[in-house]
Amino acid sequence: MKKLHISLIAFTLLTSLGCESILEEKPQSQIVPSFFESPSGVLGGIAGVYNEIRGQWGTEGFSTEMQAGTDEFIQGASSGGGPVHTFNGLNSSNFGSAWGSAFTSINTINGVLKFGQNIDLPVATKNQYLAQAKFLRAFWYFYLVQTWGDVPLSTEFITVPSQSAKRDPALDVYKLIIQDLTEAAAALPDRPTAPFLGKAATKPVALFFLAKAYLTRGWLTNSQADFAEAAKISNDIIVAKSTYGLDLWQDFGDAFVPANDYGKETMFVSDHSNDAKYGYYRLGSGESGGFANNLTPWFTNWNYPNNSGINSFVNASGTLVNSGTAGMVRDSYYGRPYARIRPNSVKQTSGEFTGKNYFLDQAFVKRDVDSRFANTFYTVYISNTAITNPATAANNRRGIGYTMQVGVDTAVWLPDFEVVGAPQFVGTRPFKGIVAPPSTWNSNLYPAVKKHMDPSRGTNFNDPSTRPVVLTRFSEVYLVGAEAYLMAGNKAKAAELLNVVRQRAAFRKTNTAAQNTAAATAMTITANDVTVDFILDERSREFFGEWMRNQDLVRTKSLVRRVQAWNREAAPYVKDFHVLRPIPQSQIDRTVEGPKFPQNTGY
Repeated sequence: MKKLHISLIAFTLLTSLGCESILEEKPQSQIVPSFFESPSGVLGGIAGVYNEIRGQWGTEGFSTEMQAGTDEFIQGASSGGGPVHTFNGLNSSNFGSAWGSAFTSINTINGVLKFGQNIDLPVATKNQYLAQAKFLRAFWYFYLVQTWGDVPLSTEFITVPSQSAKRDPALDVYKLIIQDLTEAAAALPDRPTAPFLGKAATKPVALFFLAKAYLTRGWLTNSQADFAEAAKISNDIIVAKSTYGLDLWQDFGDAFVPANDYGKETMFVSDHSNDAKYGYYRLGSGESGGFANNLTPWFTNWNYPNNSGINSFVNASGTLVNSGTAGMVRDSYYGRPYARIRPNSVKQTSGEFTGKNYFLDQAFVKRDVDSRFANTFYTVYISNTAITNPATAANNRRGIGYTMQVGVDTAVWLPDFEVVGAPQFVGTRPFKGIVAPPSTWNSNLYPAVKKHMDPSRGTNFNDPSTRPVVLTRFSEVYLVGAEAYLMAGNKAKAAELLNVVRQRAAFRKTNTAAQNTAAATAMTITANDVTVDFILDERSREFFGEWMRNQDLVRTKSLVRRVQAWNREAAPYVKDFHVLRPIPQSQIDRTVEGPKFPQNTGY
């Protein structure tokens, strides 16, 4: 958190992370019980755990783990390959970036809860501190149980090193999660209150995660009671939205305007700052990893400076060949090109969806009335470099020479439909830049996600973003509620909640009132339209690139089915056991006392 970050050396003496070389030779912990015996110590412990969230959400490895290998994403040109994209060879040595952070955080919070009861503060203030702690413990356990299933469950502050550990049943973990979130919601304020400013945990945030925990446990146990509770809580949040200061922006795109990062639709974030006192940002460092920096804007960026040759052409085999001087140079608006993952626009060659791709033919199929495609992806790149293209230049088939006008001419247009004459013509009209329709998209040319872009980098466009990573938006309350109502047997209420989000998506500032009314009507669905797959498609439209796709597919028991249906890279390899991730090998190796720490089935 920007306002109260205190640098803490990670507490490593955990049951789950004990390492002989650390335990016997070089103890690293500087958090001892006495640290939590003062208000500043308790506050510092809470701040340190918020910082551990910053160390995962928005970083490269974790973001890949949460999104790669799904129906939404396939590999970009610089993915580096790897089993996380295809499930081929996924094992205990190549997954689990947040395992250690989660248990470090949980142990710190256990210390806060144990000693924070006795600190000298007004009762209301103390209760808010303890409620923050309970929320954070539930937050981390919810991530752990969704990712690995049975995990070590601890509510005690561990101060004595141990090299033994065991896994506790997932349902026991959910019991603690629900208890912690229930108690946190009862004590947290309706709106952010000092010292927990910005968009830290509040009552509606705790209630939202409580609803999602009930929903997820309901899927696990087929519990109608859990589905009903998730539905009720979601609806209660929506009914009380004015009390909580929450609402949807009228325009979907406004949710991603940097000035609105802390606005009414944002519920919970991980803060970043360009002030080194409150984070890890170093001006001009261009860091690509290793710190708790927000790199989110760059992951889906194709290498537009190297693949926007102004005289590119399609060869005899139908492949786009990069040719000529690049029509773009790297800048802060279009971002640093990482090309790690890209929207899954590959057509299926067999099965139910032969000839279709998930990106355009399923998720964003109503692009004429649904504004979310245009507000989520870059499809037009305006020239940011003045280049002259002589009529005689190699592969210039336009028959004319010209100079690109910076800020005026389109260097690259990626239409969502086929264009006759592409890439150098639109029909018979010469096009100054290049036109790259879907048939030409490849691992290094495709629409990039623009939701998280950070133009504030200025000339330091290689630097990490200092925008907050938004973990929860108010629109997800509607989607979680819709899913819960569907599973509880109330499809009419599910459709009602979905229509709020869909009709918002129909709005465009450039439309007339009549056009917006017509678009909203076109986006309206009925109870008969609501299925699990429809909701998953809707979640793609609403949350594409927002770190939750793997969890969505796992929760709804849809991972294998939908990956096999849509993702040609991963379809041959994904198996039922992949719904749980492999326990990190370091955890297994370090458990040397007592029973061996069990690995998940299949790994």
